[in-house]
Amino acid sequence: MAGRLGGRDFDVMIGDIMVHVESMSATIDDGKSVSKTKGAPNGKVRGEVGCSGEFELDTQNFNLLNEAAKKSGSYEEMDDFDIIVHGELDDESLKVEMFGCSLRISDLINLDSKGGEKKKHKIAFDVTSPDFVRINGVPYLSRKSTEHLR
Repeated sequence: MAGRLGGRDFDVMIGDIMVHVESMSATIDDGKSVSKTKGAPNGKVRGEVGCSGEFELDTQNFNLLNEAAKKSGSYEEMDDFDIIVHGELDDESLKVEMFGCSLRISDLINLDSKGGEKKKHKIAFDVTSPDFVRINGVPYLSRKSTEHLR
């Protein structure tokens, strides 16, 4: 029986740091909308596009990110970085590349005095590069969308 990709099958590279995420999400906001004439659908129009997400790290992996911030001088001085998420199992694979990601800590401390689970830190990110996102090597944006943005 062939296996299916699950969350445990993915490696995550944040810049040049391999981290183990507790959870991760990324969402593309594609501003396409339906064009209407006299209230009836009549094609579509393109709009603004963006990608943002969040990952959750345990303290051990958060400290890897903290070391990168320390080398930069501060979190604020960190260069934007690429995030690569890659999973492979049997005949299934998925590689998502997000370029020029800018991060912010969204949940630095959230303690529960009952304990029972390891401490987690949430990091939010926004994709800022015109290279945007590639899924299994296929760019999300058309070449025309980004041709004059370098």
